[in-house]
Amino acid sequence: MKQRILTGIKPTGYPHIGNYFGAIKPAIEFSKNLDYDSFYFIADYHALTTVTTKDLLQEYTKNVACTWLACGLDPKNVVFYKQSDIPEVFELNWILNNVAPKGLLNRAHAYKARVEANEKLNVEADDGVNMGLFNYPILMSADILLFGTDIVPVGLDQKQHVEIARDIARSFNNRYGQIFVEPKEFIPQEVATLVGLDGRKMSKSYGNTIQLFSTEKALQKSVNQIVTDCRLPGEAKDKDCTINLLYKLFVDKNKATAFEQSLIEGLGWGEAKKQLFTVMNEYIAPMREKYNYYFSHYDEVKDILNDGQQKARKVAHEYLEKVRESIGSGKLNY
Repeated sequence: MKQRILTGIKPTGYPHIGNYFGAIKPAIEFSKNLDYDSFYFIADYHALTTVTTKDLLQEYTKNVACTWLACGLDPKNVVFYKQSDIPEVFELNWILNNVAPKGLLNRAHAYKARVEANEKLNVEADDGVNMGLFNYPILMSADILLFGTDIVPVGLDQKQHVEIARDIARSFNNRYGQIFVEPKEFIPQEVATLVGLDGRKMSKSYGNTIQLFSTEKALQKSVNQIVTDCRLPGEAKDKDCTINLLYKLFVDKNKATAFEQSLIEGLGWGEAKKQLFTVMNEYIAPMREKYNYYFSHYDEVKDILNDGQQKARKVAHEYLEKVRESIGSGKLNY
């Protein structure tokens, strides 16, 4: 029996290279292996925790959909859909709320970070916290568990969410019988935590990302903004510097080794950034061209998503019926 792969991207901004190497690229590699069933989605309802206008949600959702396809996602090999098009997810979300301990959610990273920030500001612990943020891990658990997911490709920052899904699946199974698969995370070690422009983890919340499909000019500007130290040309550079770590992502091992050696031998930061931009742009340019095509032919993308919705709902419907029968609520009427 095939193992099932599932992952999603939240449309809270424009996808960046951290999204690409941390989630999109590994997921697409999995999808090429026909020994797996691949389910990939746009997590648009997750985005409601931070995206509060209709126009932005639509724009970001369109952007993410086009990005998946531009990066090589083949709709013939995967089930590709929008989270909001699968109502079964949201029914399961409520069911899982009733087996998820509050203490488990208290320990979720996003919630803990908000509470700690509020404590530093000397305001109420839950100031600015809505239930979407607090219950976020349960909705993500529903996304994963509804499809009998075995493997979830994620970045290191999402590992805890898969662990929570696993805990919730175990709690449900202990109460109602063996219904859910206990999922496992897959984290490519070379991009477990991808660094951003300032040397911290690349994150939209830090504003230190490199947008995946910006123009060449904007890409060059982003590369030029990478923070470096004050070492002069001729002085050895740290092999763990941001420029070197990013360079390795875009080239083969031989080129990566040669570039690292040039840094150790004193390559200047200006030249290093120039070389990084060149390899990044060469890598991204063919995908950028596809992205621009899909963005201007979005009706084709909508057709792909509609087809994915039908396939996803068939699986979701069958799985949710098992859940409903196990808890005593009977068969679905929709």
